[in-house]
Amino acid sequence: MKMVVKKNKYVCLLSMLAFLIILAAVFAPLLTGGVDPAASVLKDALKAPSAEHIFGTDKLGRDVFVRVIYGARISLSAAFLVVFLIFVLGTVLGVVAGYFGGWTDAVLMRTADMMVSFPGMVFAMAIAGILGPSIRNAVIAVALVSWTKYARLARSLVLKIRNRDYVAAAVVTGSKSSYILTTYMIPNVIPTMIVTAATDIGGMMLELAGLSFLGFGAKAPNPEWGLMLNEGRPFMQSAPWMMIGPGAAIFVVVVVFNLLGDALRDVLDVREE
Repeated sequence: MKMVVKKNKYVCLLSMLAFLIILAAVFAPLLTGGVDPAASVLKDALKAPSAEHIFGTDKLGRDVFVRVIYGARISLSAAFLVVFLIFVLGTVLGVVAGYFGGWTDAVLMRTADMMVSFPGMVFAMAIAGILGPSIRNAVIAVALVSWTKYARLARSLVLKIRNRDYVAAAVVTGSKSSYILTTYMIPNVIPTMIVTAATDIGGMMLELAGLSFLGFGAKAPNPEWGLMLNEGRPFMQSAPWMMIGPGAAIFVVVVVFNLLGDALRDVLDVREE
């Protein structure tokens, strides 16, 4: 499997781009010369892009380039955290529902069906509105809305495995449910779930940016890309660079991670084998 990935130049290229994006977020102070993204210089307010300010400045005189680079930290970490939470929660609930069946399956899947019946973004806005605007609450809201897809997928995979001969043999020989789950069920489910998680990173980032843009996510003065778009909206005509910088960052990062997820799916998806 590893050799297949290494031989796939397309996957390697996209992985390198994603790694560079993560490095830029980690080493933001080095790339920005130690400039504070929240530092205001009112005399420099709304300056157009120049050699001194590559992406221009915002209404408070803050360097947009510096804020975009630091914003990668918030946007990427929040998106990764959401994907991790829905991956773990959805996989665990789906495996449990598929293996044990009965009332456990009925309760979990009917709960998932009920949540799917609501528009995802609207439901996330409602949850975030109840919890209060913050990036943490936005992560919780998106995670609570998005786990259902993983649960349903994990359940369907477990249902295919549960009736296999080797699982029946394990049950007959007296193996405990915990042993069967950790030895047979989860290892067979994980590869497909990882591929699904990889393809969802870009989508989760867009949802979080959307919540921040609407006022349900990050709060000022945090340099979060969705919030920066919202701050630049009143100046769309007079200072468009306030929106171009974070908008371009969202576009590039989402495209890279979406293409990487699709490429990994083509290489790693067990169904292709």
